[in-house]
Amino acid sequence: MLFDLGAGELLGLAILGMILVGPERLPRLASDAAKLVKKLRNVANSATAELRENLGPGFEDLQPSDLNPKTFIKKQINDAMVQDDEPQKRNPTYESKIDPDLI
Repeated sequence: MLFDLGAGELLGLAILGMILVGPERLPRLASDAAKLVKKLRNVANSATAELRENLGPGFEDLQPSDLNPKTFIKKQINDAMVQDDEPQKRNPTYESKIDPDLI
């Protein structure tokens, strides 16, 4: 789940919502919140698609999680490492594409 809420937390939020908003306005508020979440999801999907398109070749498999700095660095390091031409072994060795003189 997005916020990792359990049944107790959801029940507490529902009771708090009924107290603050009132039971007669709560269904409308929930519907409006669902529409907002759907709209935000569409905006995020279109922004990701536009980013893929503008970055050009090589970024077709871009995912929003790839924009996390840790994930981005791990992916770049893995792309910089290439496997030897030998057939797959149990313990593959990797050869760096990075020039050691630049480090």
